[in-house]
Amino acid sequence: MSFANILKQADIFFELTPTQLELIASLCHERRCKTGDVIFEENAPSDELYIIAQGEVEIQVDPSLVGDESARHIGPVTIATLRRGQSFGEVALVDQGLRSAAARCAAHNTQLLIIPRDKLMMLCDTYPQLGYRMMRNLAADLALKIRNTDLRIREELLYGRRR
Repeated sequence: MSFANILKQADIFFELTPTQLELIASLCHERRCKTGDVIFEENAPSDELYIIAQGEVEIQVDPSLVGDESARHIGPVTIATLRRGQSFGEVALVDQGLRSAAARCAAHNTQLLIIPRDKLMMLCDTYPQLGYRMMRNLAADLALKIRNTDLRIREELLYGRRR
């Protein structure tokens, strides 16, 4: 399957034209990984967007990294499992800050498409219509993830204390 066809399945590229998808596909490189492989660590520098072409990726946070020493024995906690067509690492497109979570391969023969931030931003600057659609989709994707995180926090506050 071509990179453009894989990108077409991802929500972050919703309503992009075939030509726009081909332009983005030309920026991609592929990475294959197996179960347990670390894609990136929490607090690592960030400058790439990832699209899952095949397989699964777990997004994990380590409570001990934020000073919760009592959580040191727990280790990383999986907060999301992502599958084909889903993206991760989007915050790198916005601020290039440190990764807020780790990403670990959760299925054998997982295939990822990796898009470098600098090249994608240059493409968005060159083609403003493409840039507008990308940033609108990125904002919608991040808003959904923020809402889901907010819901999880509310559930923990309301029901977690009863345990």
